Amino acid sequence: MKAAQIKEAKGEFQIVEIDKPTPKSNEVLIKVQACGICHSDAFVKDGTYPGLEYPRIPGHEVIGIVEEVGADVNIWSKNQRVGVGWHGGHCFECEPCRRGDFISCQNAKVSGISYDGGYAEYMCAPQEALVAVPDELKSEEATPLLCAGITVFNGLRNSGIIAGDLVAIQGIGGLGHLAIQYANKMGMRTVAISTSDDKKDLATKLGAHHFINAKSENAAEKLQELGGAKLILGTAPSGKAMTSVVGGLGVDGKLLMVGATPEPVEVRPMEMLMGRKSATGWPSGTPTDSEDTLNFSALFGAKPMIEEYSLDDVNEAYDRMINNQSRFRVVLKP
Repeated sequence: MKAAQIKEAKGEFQIVEIDKPTPKSNEVLIKVQACGICHSDAFVKDGTYPGLEYPRIPGHEVIGIVEEVGADVNIWSKNQRVGVGWHGGHCFECEPCRRGDFISCQNAKVSGISYDGGYAEYMCAPQEALVAVPDELKSEEATPLLCAGITVFNGLRNSGIIAGDLVAIQGIGGLGHLAIQYANKMGMRTVAISTSDDKKDLATKLGAHHFINAKSENAAEKLQELGGAKLILGTAPSGKAMTSVVGGLGVDGKLLMVGATPEPVEVRPMEMLMGRKSATGWPSGTPTDSEDTLNFSALFGAKPMIEEYSLDDVNEAYDRMINNQSRFRVVLKP
């Protein structure tokens, strides 16, 4: 099979011909139809994920067709369309797993990091990592929903908000453009926060009821003028940007951080305690959470904006993503 492989940390993608993998007893073999390129794939490109082994084929936003099932696989069948997201398997034995908290598994696997992922014509994945894909979604549209989509959808629905609440989406990028759609479809009074008026029309089309340019306006003050946000979803990977909007939280408001950044977010304790405000984070979710995301997206027509590239053009596609030039998600098609 053909695959885009990284042979060493900080190396370029190389298109290689390697043997098609054989599934283990608890795995399925997937013929890849589409695979999204995610910013987290930089872990493989740069060699920054602990315990990473090379050579490695990245890719954790995978949609494809089951071609073969292992001897112990019962709930998945040949020719079924499935997906594989960031959560690439769990051990069933650690304390979180015993309590059903699979996303917190102490021995969790990551697709495209713990084992070869979807930048290839075929891949194998453990059966517990698989996601059923609704017929209404095209494969290339569904791939980003297995990472960007589930992260914001799952974060929103577990945040405690109720229909009619003022919800602000900080950042209109790969995560944010999906979060605006989800917040609107969930019945929220949706505010889009960006640093450019160029995205105002797009934000409105996606479902934002209000738009704030954080570069020319004080976003926190504007949110307070609207009544104070019940939730601010921080999607842009900038600690400074998230810090700047904390003051826009209303009573019992929450800053929910999903944009991964090593930068600190600063809060003033007096401001937080007087309004019972909080700051927290949320991981993506399990395969069943991914199924909920896909089904919700199919039901309400919430779709990502994507750019498509062939596997042979993987270096160009990755550069578009990593340099924030794409609008908004990049998808490889073998």
